[in-house]
Amino acid sequence: MEREELKSDLQKEVMDKLAPHIEWSDAEIEEVIDRAVLDAGRRTYLKTAEKIELKRDIFNSIRRLDLLQELIEDDEITEIMVNGTESIFYEKGGALYRWHKKFDEEERLLDVIQQIVGRSNRRVNQASPIVDTHLPDGSRVNAVLKPAAVNGPILTIRKFYKDPITLEKLIAWGSVTEKAADVLKLLVRAGYNIFISGSTGSGKTTFLNALAHYIPEDERVITIEDSAELKIAGIENLVSLEVRNAGADGSSEITIRDLIRTSLRMRPDRIIVGEVRGPEAIDMLQAMNTGHDGSLSTGHANSVEDMLARLEVMILWGMNVPVDAVRKQITSAIDIVIQLGRMRDKSRKVTDIVELAGYENGRIVLNELYAFDGEKLRATGNKLLSRKKLEREAVVTDEI
Repeated sequence: MEREELKSDLQKEVMDKLAPHIEWSDAEIEEVIDRAVLDAGRRTYLKTAEKIELKRDIFNSIRRLDLLQELIEDDEITEIMVNGTESIFYEKGGALYRWHKKFDEEERLLDVIQQIVGRSNRRVNQASPIVDTHLPDGSRVNAVLKPAAVNGPILTIRKFYKDPITLEKLIAWGSVTEKAADVLKLLVRAGYNIFISGSTGSGKTTFLNALAHYIPEDERVITIEDSAELKIAGIENLVSLEVRNAGADGSSEITIRDLIRTSLRMRPDRIIVGEVRGPEAIDMLQAMNTGHDGSLSTGHANSVEDMLARLEVMILWGMNVPVDAVRKQITSAIDIVIQLGRMRDKSRKVTDIVELAGYENGRIVLNELYAFDGEKLRATGNKLLSRKKLEREAVVTDEI
């Protein structure tokens, strides 16, 4: 008997024995699986390794994420991509690999997706075929079903690091230099508004999380995200807000804009917006401009200049104002832009640290503090021009 056929038969046998009206513990389910595999071993010769693998796979299909659980439990894997029943790819060490396993039936994959989505009280179906959610550990999940995904269902899981990623770890990985990291720590503590820009997969959320560790412990922080994945340690007065899509059950949509506006009524010291993609940029900048120093956010762009241009467009989506007014708003709200890039060797690095130094002759003046020269992030020699926040914190340094 083929292994997959044996596994399918044993799984059906186990499910038949698990009465649906009883709440079964993991240990009880494992015991039922053990007996089923033991009986199968009497009928068909099975090596010890095969028995162990069968037990694990059957348990994962019942209580975990089926065959994906193996990839989930591999701490070195950072992303999992399921392309329907055709193929599964994963990212490890910055490289993509095709897995030798795949879902043999679409129904099995759909069951996994519904299990993930159900945990966060969300829905996905043909009428609403796209959903963003997360696993209990914070890993980000995107699922797209037919008819939106022609070869679907498509499932993408960006795994969450179990141990917090600190600037020290990023230094060790070569993502940022120690001197630049020390400067960024000072800027965070002093309350500079910082915007992190980067392309897909450049590590924006990871870097944002690392910076947030240097927010003073006695401050009240509000985080706002599409899908809650930030894990900020050391802040007791922390509120995490998450958007909600309009539900088929009639539940109303809660947007990033809604959450930013309501966060202003929560007496925040700092507001952290996971990522801005549209008109919510207006509300974020206004929050930064109204006394919430030290706020942080990220956006998708390939350079600092591109990010500023994208912010302009986002704001103009939501309001009809002169471009000059928009650029002045951006300059007065954001102090520092950090640009991240993904190198040819798949490593992620800080490529620019730039101060928004004012607005002159119709353009935003950029004061580049650090630049990547192809080998290393180096200080340009330019000094930080806006030093009031450093002085307010009694910080004296020659580093910037």
